[in-house]
Amino acid sequence: MNIKKPTWVLFIVLAISIGIYPFIYLIVDMKSNGLLGSKSQELLSTTIYNIGFYTHIILGGVALLIGWSQFSKKWRLKHIKLHRTIGETYIIAVLLSGLAGLYIAFYATGALETKLGFGLLAVLWLITTVLAYTSIKNKDIIAHQKWMIRSYALCFAAVTLRLWMPILPAIFNLKFSESYAIISWLCWVPNLIFAEILIRRIAIVK
Repeated sequence: MNIKKPTWVLFIVLAISIGIYPFIYLIVDMKSNGLLGSKSQELLSTTIYNIGFYTHIILGGVALLIGWSQFSKKWRLKHIKLHRTIGETYIIAVLLSGLAGLYIAFYATGALETKLGFGLLAVLWLITTVLAYTSIKNKDIIAHQKWMIRSYALCFAAVTLRLWMPILPAIFNLKFSESYAIISWLCWVPNLIFAEILIRRIAIVK
């Protein structure tokens, strides 16, 4: 992918930093802070929700941490076996994180539009990743690359969500629940649009 170096570096830094962030939840008690701070104590004491939440953020973090490396053509051609191993790990991480994300979307803070925003994100993330996997199994490399761009664009919603969370309320003076409803869509819809533009502009080489 022909991307300018400063953009590529920023892309990597954001992917790694936000990919590492969820692991803080394993070290520090975050139940009164961050995304868990808006949840009820009753929900936080539910085992299945905790399993779903931690599965989603930790494996989503893993997918974000390793996924960016797959887009470097030079590295990919030099380390083809590692590329496949990372790809398989990414797919497993996404499938588990996406399913968990779909479950916890029903408990997203806010009204129905927030739950729909995050729920649809999870569904599309799963679909694009499965299609990326089936494409490469069918030896359709071009389709595989296109679906992986879409999949990782949706994975990158973890980054754009955290970028928008402090910005949107500050600009429009919104309550958390109001801004979160908008962010549940804003964190991934522009990403997917950008992915489609990118797919049409770059030359994807086998």
